[in-house]
Amino acid sequence: MKRAGTLRLLSDLSNFSGAARLRELLAGDPAVRVRCSADGRHLLLLRPPGAPAPQLLVAVRGPGAELELAWPPGQPSPLDAFFLPWPAGPALVLVWENGLAEVWGAGVGPSWRLLQSTELCPGGGARVVAVAAPRGRLVWCEERQVGAEGRLGPPAAAFSHCVCLRTLEPSGEASTNLGRAHVLLHHCPPFRLLASRKDLFLVPTATTWPGVAHILLIWSLGKAKVMVAAPCLGLSHSKSLNPGRGDTWDFRTLLRSLPGLLSPREPLVVHTWASTPQGLLLLDFRGTVHLVQSHGGSRTVGTLQEAPVGLQGSAALGTFHGTLACVLGSTLELLDMGSGQLLERKVLSTDRVHLLEPPAPGMEDEEELETRGGLRLLSALGLFCVGWEAPQGVELPSARDLVFEEACGYYQRRSLRGAQLTPEELRHSSTFRAPQALASILQGHLPPSTLLTTLRAELRDYRGLEQLKAQLVAGDDEEAGWTELAEQEVARLLRTELMGDQLAQLNTVFRALPTAAWGATLRTLQLQPDGNGKLRSQAPPDVWKKVLGGTTAGNEPPNGILPPFELLCQCLCRLEPRWLPSFVELAQQQGGPGWGAGSPGLPLYRRALAVLGEEGARPEALELELLLGSGRPKAVLQAVGQLIQKEQWERALDAGLALGPSSPLLRSEIFKLMLAEFAQHRRLDAHLPLLCLLCPPELAPVEILLLLRTYLPDEVGPPTPFPEPGVEAPLTVGLLRALLEQTGAQGRPSGPVLSLYEDILWDPGTPPPAPPRDL
Repeated sequence: MKRAGTLRLLSDLSNFSGAARLRELLAGDPAVRVRCSADGRHLLLLRPPGAPAPQLLVAVRGPGAELELAWPPGQPSPLDAFFLPWPAGPALVLVWENGLAEVWGAGVGPSWRLLQSTELCPGGGARVVAVAAPRGRLVWCEERQVGAEGRLGPPAAAFSHCVCLRTLEPSGEASTNLGRAHVLLHHCPPFRLLASRKDLFLVPTATTWPGVAHILLIWSLGKAKVMVAAPCLGLSHSKSLNPGRGDTWDFRTLLRSLPGLLSPREPLVVHTWASTPQGLLLLDFRGTVHLVQSHGGSRTVGTLQEAPVGLQGSAALGTFHGTLACVLGSTLELLDMGSGQLLERKVLSTDRVHLLEPPAPGMEDEEELETRGGLRLLSALGLFCVGWEAPQGVELPSARDLVFEEACGYYQRRSLRGAQLTPEELRHSSTFRAPQALASILQGHLPPSTLLTTLRAELRDYRGLEQLKAQLVAGDDEEAGWTELAEQEVARLLRTELMGDQLAQLNTVFRALPTAAWGATLRTLQLQPDGNGKLRSQAPPDVWKKVLGGTTAGNEPPNGILPPFELLCQCLCRLEPRWLPSFVELAQQQGGPGWGAGSPGLPLYRRALAVLGEEGARPEALELELLLGSGRPKAVLQAVGQLIQKEQWERALDAGLALGPSSPLLRSEIFKLMLAEFAQHRRLDAHLPLLCLLCPPELAPVEILLLLRTYLPDEVGPPTPFPEPGVEAPLTVGLLRALLEQTGAQGRPSGPVLSLYEDILWDPGTPPPAPPRDL
């Protein structure tokens, strides 16, 4: 049966702050650039340079103040602007052509304020031609000035651009962290930058040198690689590009290593580009839509009934539920992404229409659950949702049906009876009264109560999950849909008792979609980095109790199923191993009595080490961080012993100094280990000040001397005033003086004298009178 496309009104813009100004800009300026925040509550409108004031407007749906910015004539307006999906609140970054970047944020009150202003090109002389903000990064393409070598010819001048990157992360509630600039590409042509949820597309422009205007680049941020593709040739090649490791490429050198891509071809003549979760869409002047995927392959999606007329005609592309939506002028065409067949064609009442992406998964309002995954269409008439009516074969369960189905599974898992329990039996049996009472409340037979208010959010999430499953069953096989389903399933499982089937299902989701599963874990545990490079969490103790429990010492998990804590450690070790020690340390702070082990003597750091593999096959850096962060004396001493074997003296001393006065015995043991090394060789002499700081204050000088006597190597021959050539110098009193003076400065002990020569260390400096001589 043919599906029917729907255009549902979500808002007439009256619930947006500054609604009048918003309608004015949408209706009056066809060249206005429109962007939407990840939660769908904020709209950004940026007018082109030279337009009348205001050049920038941010409208907010619901509570909140709008932001209007204007620049006087003669002063340039921003080149581009983006929303930043920060957890503390909405943020906005503005980038100018001269390299100036400003970050704005909504403060505690409803007003906006400037958080940071910086120069992307500190050296000056560069001109930014394109910018994008993918996943906590700011990427821009800038044109460098010609150096002292003089004017360059046309071919060389065409490669005078470079693509740069800086990380952009929130720091607290009122500041940002902007990382150091890193050049991704040197000597490249001008690129336009388009960002999707996973990839960054670098596409040629009208001014790109014709010899390379058929080539585009796809940078996969999560995989740390760049794909060089020529869609017209059907060729692509992958190269590593990881800014964290300092990777950078010279564009000309990159192409010389791929001669097949330089075959003479016509430049890509594209009317409209659009980034989508499936890849990069491009519309040519014949009305044909092509899709370039993240692996570099390309295919034709379909052909529109109307082709764009010149560069002046407006066009917008987007995808939803396996459908391509194209707005060309005042016409909306819907094509099947698989077959290219025209599904529906609608004539709109205006030609000034903008397509907006749906809100990010998990950030929809309650009113938008029924339109989840659909594209949104914005004009001066309002905000609409483009979607399909649900097929007749797919019926969404009611809230009353969901109660009996969930209760049926709950009772069946706890029943000893062999017969299968059915929802119909629960409806009519007088044995199970709880689901009948809850169903009556939801159906309205009983007046609403506190129970309904408590369950509304959980039932809304569960109903949204069922809606998403129904859409996927109806033929929506988009990767974004499965990712969203995995995120919701993990968030639901982490709120349940993780035993048996639930634990097995959680393991399956983490194996199939680890990135989506870890993203849901981040939101459930409310994990955020603090200013000291550590993790913090605001999740309630009940959630942590479920995560940290469920293991038994000495027993392997059945059928390879890992407990929740081990599962999270394994996933984190694969995705972001540098955060594993901080996560384990945070878990140790959150754990209550008996949470982290099924039997005594199984601390969390040992559970994390077991995930890394057998001893000797683990990554040394991670193992050291886990041992040092455990706070257990045996583990810390083991880590210090490994550092001593590697002769990392400063780090070993810092490990002892970091313990603080709360662990005097452990500090004393580390000091004795380091003192033994100090007595046996001279490679620790440069770190003597740190060794003095590590020395316990209650240790007397005579005790240090006795310890040194124990650790000193045996003398082979008679002592000599100077060491033999090639032989390491022995320990001298001069090297010990600083250490002995520090312990002696603590004051003379009140107890009995332990040595006949101990008084020398506290002597004021005046020698005693000489005894009379016998004549």
